[in-house]
Amino acid sequence: MTFKSARKKKITKAERLKQLQEEEERRQKEEEEARVKHEKEEMERLERQRIEREKWHQLEAKDLERRNEELEELYLLEECFPEAEKLKRDTRLLSQWNHYIQCDGSPDPSVSPEINTFISLWKEETNETLEEVIAKSKLVLNILKEGLQKYIYPPESTEDFETENAFPPIEVTLEVQENVIFFEDPMVARWDAEGKHWQTDGISNVLYQSEERLITFSLETFGPVTLIQDTHINMPFQSWELRPLDVNKVLLTVTTVFTEIQIQIKENLCMLASVKVDNKKHSSTLEGRWMTPISFILALKETGLNIFPTGHSHFYVVINHKEPLVEIKAYRQLALLSSAFAFGWSKWNVECSSKKVIVKLREHLTEEEPVQDPNWTLLMFSGDRAQRLKINENSETFSEALKEETEFHSTLYHLVKDFASKEAMEKIRSSKCQFIDSVCYMLLSTRLLSYS
Repeated sequence: MTFKSARKKKITKAERLKQLQEEEERRQKEEEEARVKHEKEEMERLERQRIEREKWHQLEAKDLERRNEELEELYLLEECFPEAEKLKRDTRLLSQWNHYIQCDGSPDPSVSPEINTFISLWKEETNETLEEVIAKSKLVLNILKEGLQKYIYPPESTEDFETENAFPPIEVTLEVQENVIFFEDPMVARWDAEGKHWQTDGISNVLYQSEERLITFSLETFGPVTLIQDTHINMPFQSWELRPLDVNKVLLTVTTVFTEIQIQIKENLCMLASVKVDNKKHSSTLEGRWMTPISFILALKETGLNIFPTGHSHFYVVINHKEPLVEIKAYRQLALLSSAFAFGWSKWNVECSSKKVIVKLREHLTEEEPVQDPNWTLLMFSGDRAQRLKINENSETFSEALKEETEFHSTLYHLVKDFASKEAMEKIRSSKCQFIDSVCYMLLSTRLLSYS
């Protein structure tokens, strides 16, 4: 048994050489096949690159050839912005003139002191004449000046008092106004008359009861107090969407960590449509009230709904910085298209450079509720070039590759013309200048492309 096994395993030298030779020939053949395959694949890759470069150069040449024509058409469309400014100036002048020729003593709506004075007088008895009201007001003011004295607590001199605790902190309880929203427990600040600023020292034992909307605190000295929260608590934004509702009317939705704010914009007015806090609807006194964009922004800030960055906000918020000129051009062109297209936040906007912006877009001609998974198209815009992207919102990696069978354009308007319906383009061209201007103003005020 052992002898047979030993003889079976024994290989002659000639057989061993032949086996090695066969293995070497097989290895060389495999290497040759791999080399040929690699060379073929490399040649195919280089050919694809050559074709892509050639196609790219052709598209660039075509884009350059029609650029002046497209920019001239965009210039004509953007005439709506100076026209809207002229209408606003004319409206203000007409309001001032109407107020002047009335001569009825009513306040000028554009002058805040006149409004405040009018409200104060209006609260008086309605059966009195204006002269009687003014006379009584003067009398009350004189009485206040003579009868009221400033009370300092604690007094500047405490020599007449024996104990250190003769002037303990004053406990104060305030009710927070129903229309003001705090997304975290408010901080209490007091006014420093000497330094002319708000400060938080001299305040202790702060307790905020959110359900009852009551705040209690101890105050070491008398003086004006206020409740504050982080100005940038709702920045950066998590997402946003701009969707047409009707002719010259859109809905802007901004979603933050704490809230979802919906703003309707029509012609030259804005309105708070709804507010959700922690996914629950929150009623606000601003809902349903149409205001000019500037008044609307101020009113929203006063209620704690601040989604409007300032020139210094980037020092306090981590943002997705975009070049200002690119951002401005994008907002103007998005506003031009907003009557027929919905736009929204794209996760890829963070991945592209600061000289480019990416948004998702889809044609939207009816007022139906937003689709859960709509067929969005991704657009990339650099200020002087617009293109559709090959990737979508669900792609695993970012790429600036051009979508197949599409071209470059100098503007977003001319890009969407390639695939938009006739009805959509008619809606865009028939949009009113004040509506386009108001949408652009709100986009510029929120700076969604940098703060999302």
